[in-house]
Amino acid sequence: MSEELKYELAKDLGFYDTVQQEGWGGIKAKDAGNMVKRAIQMAEEAARKS
Repeated sequence: MSEELKYELAKDLGFYDTVQQEGWGGIKAKDAGNMVKRAIQMAEEAARKS
């Protein structure tokens, strides 16, 4: 996953400020899981459109 996508997802999911202040290690495991889940959903949507 690109850094750009990770930051975009963090903004969308509401923990971008935590990433900015504490780095990726500062986010909760639940937030990391939600980020992966959303990235998978986005990939599935893109595959369906192709």
